[in-house]
Amino acid sequence: MQNNHHTTQISNVLVIGCGGAGLRAAIEVKIQGLQVSVLGKRIKTDSHTVLAAGGINAAFGNVDPEDSWKQHFADTYIEGYGIGDASQIEIMAKESPSIVKEIDMWGANFEKLKNGNLDQRFFGAHTYRRTCYSGDFTGLSILKTLLKKAEYLKIPIHDNQYVTELLIRDNVCFGAMSFDTTTAERTVHLADAVILCTGGHTRIWEKSSSRKKENTGDGFYLGLKAGCELRDMEMVQFHPSGMLFPKEIAGTLVTEAVRGEGGKLLNNKGERFMVNYDKKRMELSTRDRVAIANYTEIAEGRGTPNGGVFLDISHKSKEFIMQKIPSIYRQFLDTQMLDISKEPMEVAPTAHYSMGGIVVCPEEHNCKSIKGLYAAGEVASGLHGANRLGGNSLAEILIFGKKAGIASVTYSKQLKEQARSTISIKNAHENINKFINKGSDLAQPLQYQLSQIMWEHCGVMKNQKSLEIGLKKIIEIKDMIKDVNVRIDDHNCNDLIQVFDLESSVISAIATIRSSLSRKESRGSHQRSDFPELNESEKCNYHVKLKKQTYDLEIIRRNIPPLRKDLQEIVVQSKRVQDFKDKLLE
Repeated sequence: MQNNHHTTQISNVLVIGCGGAGLRAAIEVKIQGLQVSVLGKRIKTDSHTVLAAGGINAAFGNVDPEDSWKQHFADTYIEGYGIGDASQIEIMAKESPSIVKEIDMWGANFEKLKNGNLDQRFFGAHTYRRTCYSGDFTGLSILKTLLKKAEYLKIPIHDNQYVTELLIRDNVCFGAMSFDTTTAERTVHLADAVILCTGGHTRIWEKSSSRKKENTGDGFYLGLKAGCELRDMEMVQFHPSGMLFPKEIAGTLVTEAVRGEGGKLLNNKGERFMVNYDKKRMELSTRDRVAIANYTEIAEGRGTPNGGVFLDISHKSKEFIMQKIPSIYRQFLDTQMLDISKEPMEVAPTAHYSMGGIVVCPEEHNCKSIKGLYAAGEVASGLHGANRLGGNSLAEILIFGKKAGIASVTYSKQLKEQARSTISIKNAHENINKFINKGSDLAQPLQYQLSQIMWEHCGVMKNQKSLEIGLKKIIEIKDMIKDVNVRIDDHNCNDLIQVFDLESSVISAIATIRSSLSRKESRGSHQRSDFPELNESEKCNYHVKLKKQTYDLEIIRRNIPPLRKDLQEIVVQSKRVQDFKDKLLE
């Protein structure tokens, strides 16, 4: 069915994604005096940001006075195994205190100490307590605050729009094409600048902390089609603790705050097994090490009846649990009728965070190869390297959302003429039309099949043979997309949403597997049983580029520039706390 009808919407800056990064970017644009529009495919009150439970990092030194931005930098850089973008890490470490103060002042209402300063808790692999928090619902608190601010500023948020294409002319982005997720009505959004804040791709694994219809890699694919490169796609964080049942919520996150507040990991023998994996840091080790420990205990037969390990915080008082992790308490009570103040939880690794993503410049978060295009939050790469520290992502979305907003305003104001292309708009229509088809396959079963393949062949532990089998199976799914059945009417376009999600998921999966095959070592979240050791010759970034002629993905090895001398000294001189025992005392 051919359809080239659309309405047109115009703004100075278009933000795609209505989570924390997108809202903070839009707020900055509006504060700077330009017109901004926000598009989202999820309800604005339920973006993925609400699942960031444990807290947001800032080196205030309120609880541990020895903390500093330099130590925050060192922790992030070292635990990212040296492949993160040092400039991005430096910006985040230096600017997180001011951005945390700002969001708290706007109404996030973080927990306070008796002296009025922000309280700070431990997250794994941080040298000091630097994580500010609102119970165990910090992301929700931040999102509500941003939505209230956006409403006050009268920022239009259209949370029923699925973006299918970025509009490009001569390597300049001038807007996007979207369709209404209820009516399928199309809109061409013309803008001087576009900011991508679409999240990652962790929903493409069977066990995932993401919900359905989010984090399917659509932002990655939008960027690739526009001409951007992706980086570190093999670096996918598997959170150590996801729920195991009931089936419909398997993978739902059990926040790291449970371990930060004293939760212990036990196997079916009652052994506190982290002593065998990281004797010094125990449950507060890096996420990759704890995830591998949990995975190993389960794989070697020391798991729970439901295929997990035990996470026990029942040695703490119920009052303590209700104060520190109230949402987790209710989560287990509501879904499993389990009182975690009396019994241990069962948890297992779950796909949690995409550390790879679109390559951006550190300061402005602009995409290097396309003018007028920016990216912030999980869709962008560089900050986390091979392992993300808990609490850094909420700092990331606010800091770099704001910076992308400022940069887009500067870009818009200096434009002397605006790029437009009727050919790009026509191609965007054809990209939708090609899917409207009475085919023999359904997108949803193929999406589920893809998630099973990714979990089996590109999960916590990988090897070449398994990755190659997985890649072959996913390419078979890719070939089936053209025969997916897509029908739309005035009140239902779920088929169209699902086929676009599937296409993005497939491309993101291929990028991830091919990057995983390229990195022949184990580094951080990327673990290969056939290359179990860290290899210094692999201290590089693997980039992914879409070949326009063939639509194949090209993998490019990029060397990492030497660390600036002053930053190198910070890393060398950083104080690494060797014993966390005393620091867990309340």
